[in-house]
Amino acid sequence: MSRTSRITAATRAGWHSFLRRRTAVFFTFFFPAIIVVIFGVLVQTQSGGGGLFAEPPSWYIAGYIAVVVLFTPLSRVGSEVSRQRDGSQFEKLATTPLRRWEWLLAQTVVNTTVIGLASFLLLGLLVAGTSASIVLTAELWLVVPFVVVGTALFCAVGAMLGSFSDSRDGVIAASNGLAVPLLFLSEAFVSSEMLPGWLPLELSPMTYLTRGLRAVTYDGTMEEGVILAQFPASNPYFDLGVLCLFAAVLFVLAARSLPQTE
Repeated sequence: MSRTSRITAATRAGWHSFLRRRTAVFFTFFFPAIIVVIFGVLVQTQSGGGGLFAEPPSWYIAGYIAVVVLFTPLSRVGSEVSRQRDGSQFEKLATTPLRRWEWLLAQTVVNTTVIGLASFLLLGLLVAGTSASIVLTAELWLVVPFVVVGTALFCAVGAMLGSFSDSRDGVIAASNGLAVPLLFLSEAFVSSEMLPGWLPLELSPMTYLTRGLRAVTYDGTMEEGVILAQFPASNPYFDLGVLCLFAAVLFVLAARSLPQTE
């Protein structure tokens, strides 16, 4: 069996395994709806009013997408690795031609597909249910590679959490413990102006994800007919390049951390 055939077979098995877990399917796609309802409809934003959620609604589009890209692969891949460890599946995997990095790549493809669909649903809900709007530019297509690379990156982090945690409960706790600080300290919902200047935001891959997404979905010049101050421009290609570097390094580390035996 060729490498492509092995990865394809593992991807197909992972996809069918996901579909069989109806609760996981439901909450994977229900989660974006909850995010939009809570932050976009109930909390809303107060442009120019100061404080948290004081930016225009469209400014938070990048944050909404980043939430899905961050939380879903961390919990799903981390739990999957832990489940495989509990069932001694990695020991069985060691007797097959499928290598650990190929298994991880297959899991990444499955999660990228799932999160891509969830992100598309989230964008539709944002446009239909809130006053947020997406700027149509020549660089809007970069949303796709940002979501793909971001998902691969956090799949790798989730795999490492699953490899080093001693239980599935530990994986969930570690995922939340890592995701929540990243979410609020990487310009997803809190602008850099509201954070202490000494915080090393550039050390977080989440920062480049949110900055890049915001650069291609929001221009900061017009919101509901009111001219606003221009936000500092970010180069989405630079952000994507740094994100790719983070993803490549973490994927290698994650593949090496997967157990061969348990």
